Amino acid sequence: MMITKNNEYDVVVIGSGAAGQAAALTAKENGNSVLMIEKGRHTGGSANYSEGLFAVGSYLQKEKGINVSASSVLKEEVEYSKYKADSRIWKKYLDSSAENVKWLHDEGVEYEGVQAMGAGEATWHIYKGFGDAVIHKVLQPKFEKIGGELLTSVSAINLKTNYDGSKEVTIKDEATGDIQTIKSKVVILAAGGYLNNAEMMAKETDYDLSRLIPVSSGKGTGDGLRLGWSVGGQKAGTGMAMLFGGYLKDPDQPSFKMMESQMNVAAGQQPLLWVNENGERFVDESVIYNFSFAGNALYSQNKVYSILDSSIIKEMAENGNFMGLGVYVKRGQKMDKLQTEIDEAVAQNKPYIFKADTIEELAEKMNLPKDKLKATIDQYNSFVEKGKDEDFGKDSKYLRSVVKAPFYGFKLNIGAFCTMGGLKVTPENELEDQNGDPIKGVYATGNDAAGLAGDTYGPNMPGTCAGYAFYSGRNAAQNAQKYLK
Repeated sequence: MMITKNNEYDVVVIGSGAAGQAAALTAKENGNSVLMIEKGRHTGGSANYSEGLFAVGSYLQKEKGINVSASSVLKEEVEYSKYKADSRIWKKYLDSSAENVKWLHDEGVEYEGVQAMGAGEATWHIYKGFGDAVIHKVLQPKFEKIGGELLTSVSAINLKTNYDGSKEVTIKDEATGDIQTIKSKVVILAAGGYLNNAEMMAKETDYDLSRLIPVSSGKGTGDGLRLGWSVGGQKAGTGMAMLFGGYLKDPDQPSFKMMESQMNVAAGQQPLLWVNENGERFVDESVIYNFSFAGNALYSQNKVYSILDSSIIKEMAENGNFMGLGVYVKRGQKMDKLQTEIDEAVAQNKPYIFKADTIEELAEKMNLPKDKLKATIDQYNSFVEKGKDEDFGKDSKYLRSVVKAPFYGFKLNIGAFCTMGGLKVTPENELEDQNGDPIKGVYATGNDAAGLAGDTYGPNMPGTCAGYAFYSGRNAAQNAQKYLK
């Protein structure tokens, strides 16, 4: 039984997130027959939850007088990656980033503005309605309107390249189990990485997965990598997930629900007081301003807890937080729901929260050494009085005494948005084989492509992952057009 309308296409796009949608629409606007398949029932993947994309030199930045040097970004990013990132890929991405923002705008995407994240640069172009609106109000409707074919609940289970240059994609209807093999001149992989494939995560990364909380669409299961590797694509750049600091694990609800929680942000995203399983501080907590570094720091200990007293909860409620979480809870936002959320979590006996009237009682509830935790907090309070963190040098503006009961402890896990890397690509996003030669007509984009990052994501230039997804999808389709001609 036929799953698709046709047996042959110019371009088949596997995945319907930011990279897939950009690739499919660009290829269709170039006059090709295009099939985009999505294994889930809904399109967009994790891109639906993205807030904005990276660019330098955009029309929005120029309107605001924001000047970020492309050459400085290139230098900073490759040095940050310890030169594991590909400078050629970064340069081409940077050179196209302003046009990328303009293309989305011309297609119909509306922006709220440009902002920074943490201590980073103002490169984050925030779109209205999150990525969900970009995809479902703009890109996908236009793709279908101009004749693109979209299939949901259809997965790609095999990819083959033929001597004549054609490709064969075997697809499966997830609802009926029907299988069909179609031919295509070009295949673009845009399946979104492997964060949600526990077996691949265990094999390809060193993270303690019992502490890692994926906050994504749940569909990043490594399909694109598996297909790319099967046709000889060179494996590269695995092992990195985009960590984003402390995150509370609630077994009673989906992980993404915590994104909008003021309690979650207060517990895991503030430069206040963290202790490990021995009741000891272990880092300058203002590392949270680089959320990826914060994730690394949390992983340096076996367990991590944050501790808040009632006075800092009141301060954040009245004056605002120190550090937000993207646009879900904004930086400086008054935490007017914080105490209520905390009280509800305590009343429901959630496993991540502990409340006590004394530090000794709190230590007992968290199963930490009483004497050690008390000594740690006494010393920390002395640093507050002196106005100097003599252990880790944290800026005094983040020092707050832990003195007013009741006290609250929070068990922190580590949040992760996605993985990045897996398939080595040329600057044209074409797959490279084991010898470094291009596999003609097969492209990897977005989180399936290596070359953008090292072992740690760089949030100082916010939006680079989402921006690269849109850019690489377009880049692949534009270069595929040259290949088709």
